[in-house]
Formats: sequence, C-alpha cells, structure tokens
Amino acid sequence: MPGIIVVGSQWGDEGKGKVIDVFSAQSDFVVRYQGGANAGHTLVVNGVKTVLHLVPSGILHPKTTCVIAAGVVLDLEEVVNEIRSLREAGLIANPEQLKISDQCTVLLSYHRAIDQAREKALGKEKIGTTGRGIGPAYEDRAARKAILFGDLFDEAKLRAKLEEALQEKNFLLKEYYKTEPIDAEQLFGRVRELTKELAPYRAKDASILVHKALKDHKKVLFEGAQGTMLDLLHGTYPYVTSSSTIAGSAFIGTGVGPHAAQKIVGITKAYTTRVGSGPFPTELHGDLGERIRKEGGEFGATTGRARRTGWLDLVALKYAIRVNGITNIALMKLDILSGHDKIEACTAYRLDGVEIKELPTNTADLSRVEPVYKSLTGWKEDISQVRAINDLPQAARDYIQFIGNELATPIDVVSVGPGREQTLWIKPLFN
Repeated sequence: MPGIIVVGSQWGDEGKGKVIDVFSAQSDFVVRYQGGANAGHTLVVNGVKTVLHLVPSGILHPKTTCVIAAGVVLDLEEVVNEIRSLREAGLIANPEQLKISDQCTVLLSYHRAIDQAREKALGKEKIGTTGRGIGPAYEDRAARKAILFGDLFDEAKLRAKLEEALQEKNFLLKEYYKTEPIDAEQLFGRVRELTKELAPYRAKDASILVHKALKDHKKVLFEGAQGTMLDLLHGTYPYVTSSSTIAGSAFIGTGVGPHAAQKIVGITKAYTTRVGSGPFPTELHGDLGERIRKEGGEFGATTGRARRTGWLDLVALKYAIRVNGITNIALMKLDILSGHDKIEACTAYRLDGVEIKELPTNTADLSRVEPVYKSLTGWKEDISQVRAINDLPQAARDYIQFIGNELATPIDVVSVGPGREQTLWIKPLFN
C-alpha cells in the first residue's frame, strides 16, 4: 500500500511542516495521527507564513484530504480558530478537505488549567510542557474518563460527562493547586458553540476512511508531531511529551495495520535543537549557539520559547533510525550552517571515560555523556538560492554525504530554506 510516514528524528522542530506541505502536492490524503496543539508546524508559501497546530499541513493543497485521527487530542478552541483562519484565507473551501475522527480525545479548559498549575507547582523541577493541557487530556484517555469528539453530538451524554469530569478536576484545581475552578454551565455552553462549527468536519470512523484510501491505492501521508527523543516510552523520560511520537504510533493512532507503510521518512535538521528541560549532549552555549539560534529562527511556533541549539548528534539519530525503522531522510535547514569555517558532528559519546556508540536509555547517564566530534570543512556561500543538489558547494555536498554514510540511510531531499521552492530532490517521494 502506498503509505508514507513522516516522523521527527530529533527533539522536534525538525521542519516536518514544510516537508508535509511539499510532500502533500503528491499525496491524496494527509493523516495527523498523534499529539495535540503543543505541536506547531510552520509552512511558508510565496512568502506567506502559516502556523498549524492541529489541522494537518496538507491543508494548503485543495485536492488533498486531511484527517485528524483518533490518536490526536483535539483542543476545540484551537482547532476552531485554525479552521476560521484557514477559511478566511480561502484555504478551506470545502468541508470534505478536513475530517475529524469521532474517537479523538477532546481537550478542554480544565486540562489546560491543570497542566499550567502542575508546572507552576513543580518550580525548578518542571518538565517544560507547553501548558496546552496535552498531558492531562491523555491521562483522561488512559483512565477511561475522556470525552471523545463523537460525544459532542449527544448533548445529554456530553453534559453528564462534563459534570462528572468537573467534580474531580475542580476539586484538584481548588483544593490542591489553589486555583479557580471551572464553571460547568459556562463550559457546556461554550462546547456546544464550538461543536456547531465543527459538525461539518465530522468523520465518525476515520479509520475506515484511511483504510479505503489505501485499498484504493491512494497516496497517503501520515503526519507525526514532535520528535523521536520526546517519545513517551522511548524518549528522554521524564522530559518527554505525553504521546508516542515514533513511527509505530501512526498505525495505532490511525487504526490501520503495519502493512500501510511503504516508507518511513525521518525529518532531520542539519544541526540539533531542543525546547524545554532534559539532556542535550551536543548543546552549544555562548556566541555560537546564539548565532545558530538567531540565523535559524529557533523560537517555538507554539510557545515562542527560545530553542536550545547544538551540533548534529549522529548517535541519537542512529537510535531514532532504529526505533522508527526509518528508511529515508529529509535533511532540513542546511542553509543555516553557511558561513562556518568548520562544522562539528557528534559520532560517539564518552561516558565515565569509555567511548560508546549507542544512546544510553537512562536519562541520568545521557546527561553525563561528553560528545565525541568529527570536524568537517564548512562553506561560506549562501545556498538558499540553489535549486539543484549538484550546484551546492563541495563542502555542503560532502557534509550531506558524510551524514548519509554515517547513518547508512539514504537522504532523499535537502531543504535550503523555508519556501516550497527551496527543496532539492535527490530521489522521488513515491516510487
């Protein structure tokens, strides 16, 4: 079946939004399979920037059907605001362009309130969440207390579930966190208003929709959020997100089998960034880190927070390739490395004086490793206007080849800027 999974191979912010937008031109369906409004995918088309948090990045292509699958936690306020903005811009002319699964977990104001209160209470030990309520919403799903998107269309059921939820949430907010409780009647009224706007996009069983598309040999792109190293089970726990970010989540979150994937594309920034707390072996401090942050525009699309920056970490990337089953790589933001005399790439770690090639799964150990670097010659040329891979400076081509050889994984596409046209194809997406 012609399905392709796009997954972040680092700590998120690798450039998945642009890749999905570019790939969507060749796709019939784009399926968002996990995460929530804590993810921000930035797209630049003809100089116009669009930031999406929940609506799949393929929405800028009118012939592409976008699906928000069951694995997503759906912030009603956020998704309605996005749809309104897209409609005002003329980017959603037909409700058939966007379909939302009845099985999505609904995220409401009390989830955000608990998330923010919890982070505040943690003080210096905070995880560094976006405060968007993603964790508490997933907690409700695991506790079998979640309100699902399909529940919104049964007012009696919705009211009963809201009242039951707020008995617990308000006690926690008021008595433990000493914050204001949520008014049940006001929330019920607001949810009813939002539901009316979302009704045209209801898919009921999105799994059937995607399965049929695959069976009919449609080209389906599965869009992930965040990155591998933020995976709940396989990331740098506890400094992770609240969902599974690796490629296997595409099958679980959508409701299709592993046979659906023809290719798994790892979106990889030419250097490394991280937002929030947690270990970061190749992190750069001082002027060099600030230079990459400034030139790369490394500020969160969701929170605006400055991202931590560092050299490329090949040890972490090899780990990501293994746990995702990545078959191909899209190398992003190569242009940001222009102007450096030399470029470093981490090829191993040193832990307690011993050189290791595998990523420690113990977060405390990962916090103590020292990176072992390979130095490569940099390039001075501005490559943002290059439109063919062979027109890149030799040093840039050497860097690409070095990464591909080290990872033993083919690089299909290289990005030299945020625009669609700043995309250099080495191999076609759909074979």
